[in-house]
Amino acid sequence: MGPYRMIKVENISFAYPDHEGEPRNILSDISLEINTEESIAIMGHNGSGKTTFARCLNGLLRPTAGRILVDDLDTADESNIIKLRHRVGMVFQNPDNQIVSTTVEREIAFGLENLGTTYETMHAIVDEMLDQFSLSHYRRQPPHHLSGGEKQRLAIAAVMAMRPRYLVLDEPTSLLDPGNRKAILKIVKSLHQKKSHPITTILITQFPEEALYADRLLIFNKGRLALDDKPGVIFQKSRELEMMGLEPPLTLKVHRMLKKYIKY
Repeated sequence: MGPYRMIKVENISFAYPDHEGEPRNILSDISLEINTEESIAIMGHNGSGKTTFARCLNGLLRPTAGRILVDDLDTADESNIIKLRHRVGMVFQNPDNQIVSTTVEREIAFGLENLGTTYETMHAIVDEMLDQFSLSHYRRQPPHHLSGGEKQRLAIAAVMAMRPRYLVLDEPTSLLDPGNRKAILKIVKSLHQKKSHPITTILITQFPEEALYADRLLIFNKGRLALDDKPGVIFQKSRELEMMGLEPPLTLKVHRMLKKYIKY
């Protein structure tokens, strides 16, 4: 039997030392499975542990207890790091912290060069990514000339060029205006639904409207996994969400108000 394809999180915890050197738990005893081709959203108030959890998924951070298996790879095994970064792509909140090259096309090619991709294949993939993410016009421009939305598209394109199975996006729309937020969300949805290479998307967001588009929503609270269900189910739990500093989407709140005051 071949290796399974999923991310399996087994009772992980993560702690930083505080200013006195004592361990301070950021994540506590989290277990879950993320299947291939699943669309997941993650929400939680600031300090809930969601970003730390995301960085554990591709080995940027290692759990201080428990383990994470990505397909058949243990993230705690140093020899797996290159394979992990290939399988689990990550896009950060601020694209300026992720972009390293002097031109748009070189940024897309950067990861492929590190993987030892042949020139012919690399050239074809770069052209494909430039077209897919509407960046062809900026091929030879420095990335710092791009707008915030264009930079975020470039950051996603550079990760997708390496053909990951899983894509983790850590609040990729939080610094963007509503129009660019909508455009990035559309891209994330298209990547998950792409027939030729569908991938598992894991979107950390502070906007409940964005979470509605996911198959599954994870709510983190005080370092623990508080809720794990379909977004529509979780957003019905108004009181629980309010206690965790979260709210349902505005559209659902308005709908409930209308149902309360208007008889159909």
